[in-house]
Amino acid sequence: MKGKWIEIKVITSPEAVEMVSGIFYSLDVKGVAIEDPNDILEKQSKPSWDYVDMNLFEHGDKAAVVKGYFSDDNNIDDIVKFIDERLKELREEGFSIGEGRIITNSVYEEDWAHSWKKYYKVTKLGNRIVVKPRWEEYIPKEDEIIIELDPGMAFGTGTHETTILCLELLEKYIKGGELVYDIGTGSGILSIAASKFGAKKVIGVDIDEVAVDAAKENVEYNNIENVEIRHGNLTDVLEEKADIIVANIIADVIIMMTPSAKEFLKKDGLFIISGIIKDRKTDVLSTLERNNFNLIEIREMGEWVGIVVKNM
Repeated sequence: MKGKWIEIKVITSPEAVEMVSGIFYSLDVKGVAIEDPNDILEKQSKPSWDYVDMNLFEHGDKAAVVKGYFSDDNNIDDIVKFIDERLKELREEGFSIGEGRIITNSVYEEDWAHSWKKYYKVTKLGNRIVVKPRWEEYIPKEDEIIIELDPGMAFGTGTHETTILCLELLEKYIKGGELVYDIGTGSGILSIAASKFGAKKVIGVDIDEVAVDAAKENVEYNNIENVEIRHGNLTDVLEEKADIIVANIIADVIIMMTPSAKEFLKKDGLFIISGIIKDRKTDVLSTLERNNFNLIEIREMGEWVGIVVKNM
């Protein structure tokens, strides 16, 4: 039997899903699953979205649930305390977080992986990207680009707003023939997309071995020869300078890695980043300016920010 994991669930409101998921992303989370009835109802209004029975969600259409998955050897009591404190802060700041109740369960890897299949469907992101779970059938239209994923134990199915921001920015700025580094690759979705947008070579890097395994499998599913997934971090496992570095992580990590990113980018190379909540946008921009990056574009979606800068 595969390993045991701890599932921490927050019962919240659909309006607070991104903020609550951001709390999980700031921790050593191994995966995040979101059950947002508003998201499903909105997508079901579009012809390309398959019908999903709302009864599959444990709270139907009455509440949203954000689930984070943690290794069994984490200090779960400390994690729950941290999440509870952040939820109280959101409530005190006037955000509607619904019930805000925290529930913990033990789950096994195969149960988790299977549970995704109930409500993970074909989704179109950006202008051309269609993310398709491996078990779903889909015939692409015109110039659509298909990415096949099995989320497994790694978050990054493409439906999170930070991932969508990165996908849209990669689609805009990859012109063809680039060397791209994807830092914190997760499921590998950005690495796969960069390849399909025309990058010559893509290297995805993650410090989490579970994510690395999942990303390698997803690269194989998509029959791509020019994407390599490595275990480690930017400075340990990469050498030459890239044309583009993309990082969908959190603001603190982006701030910490900015000097290294500069060293691993060619002159006029682009640094595409997201995972930044709006409250931290100024901090990130200040760090980029201090490191002599030139601002190209800022794009926002919900509570999240995507930034493109050029290495001067």
